[in-house]
Amino acid sequence: MSQTDKQALRQQLRAKRRGVLAQQQRSAAVAVAAQVQSLSAFQRANTIALYLANDGELSPEVLLQQCSQLGKQCYLPVVAENQQMSFAHYQPGARLQANRFGILEPLSCAPRIPAQDLDLVLMPLVGFDRSGARLGMGGGYYDRAFDFLNPAGIRPQAQGPKLFGLAYSLQEVERLEVASWDIPLDAIITEREVIDI
Repeated sequence: MSQTDKQALRQQLRAKRRGVLAQQQRSAAVAVAAQVQSLSAFQRANTIALYLANDGELSPEVLLQQCSQLGKQCYLPVVAENQQMSFAHYQPGARLQANRFGILEPLSCAPRIPAQDLDLVLMPLVGFDRSGARLGMGGGYYDRAFDFLNPAGIRPQAQGPKLFGLAYSLQEVERLEVASWDIPLDAIITEREVIDI
């Protein structure tokens, strides 16, 4: 798939995602939260990276609230000027600031955690297929943040955080091409199902 084709697919899927009605967004968020909470990887996790929904992404807001109530440590991605992403501690209700993309993130004084020390990462998707391939926004931030999981193109199963993608079922595609730097997901959770990879 050429870069032009990939960009066209990204635009098409983002438009689909933004087209989900508010009531459907809320019910999908509740359904995904229930799916995630039923997973042993979530139950065992103490340090969890989530995100704040933007551009029609499936919202993990319900999960953020539940993680806080369960005493789990929550972290949000922070994008630096050098194109690197780190993870800053977050509690629901804490002050946030907009980054250069207009996405809210914790203040610069919020404590950070190395990506390797996270137990579970819940990340947004633009598109996905059933092999665990993901299509993101195109910046490669998650791939760079977790490149330690893929030193030779093959992910060691027992090491590092579990990576779960959150998406609406309508974001599924038949097949995505995978580049050598793409970090595969361990599971994809939609409002309908958990797809274990």
